[in-house]
Amino acid sequence: MRIAIGSDHCGYEMKKVLLPLLKTLGCEYVDYGCHSTESVDFPDIARTVCDVVRSGEFDRGIMVCGTGVGAAIAANKIPGIRASVCHDIHSAHQCVEHDDVNVMCIGAQIIGPWLAEDLIRSFVEAKFSTEEHFRRRVKKLHELEKQSAQEIMRQK
Repeated sequence: MRIAIGSDHCGYEMKKVLLPLLKTLGCEYVDYGCHSTESVDFPDIARTVCDVVRSGEFDRGIMVCGTGVGAAIAANKIPGIRASVCHDIHSAHQCVEHDDVNVMCIGAQIIGPWLAEDLIRSFVEAKFSTEEHFRRRVKKLHELEKQSAQEIMRQK
């Protein structure tokens, strides 16, 4: 699996700890920043991570910020991205299995590295369900996104 990973300054230290896990799991990854604890704006990093996931260059993305919330909000503004804050094992795999989430967001100020490792393992190993009702619902998410974009274009 190919993973695009990014963080803001609040998530930088945790991200550094998590990178070796991705190798252990057999994932190829690219770190899209940030690369220090110097203040950056999480929407900029989220945009870069999401763009390469959306393009198909990467299978999934992982964002680490202070709470995970800001990164999830930013990621969900980008068409084709389904992002979820994950701070428990069940959400980390079920968001993929049921909702085909392609970007997981975690909060370095909320959880510790040991739990973050378990979450990433669960997220990476999860597969989108073949059950019709989950596929139907994700298709409806695509339609909501498309309709919203069309409404915005009509308003301009």
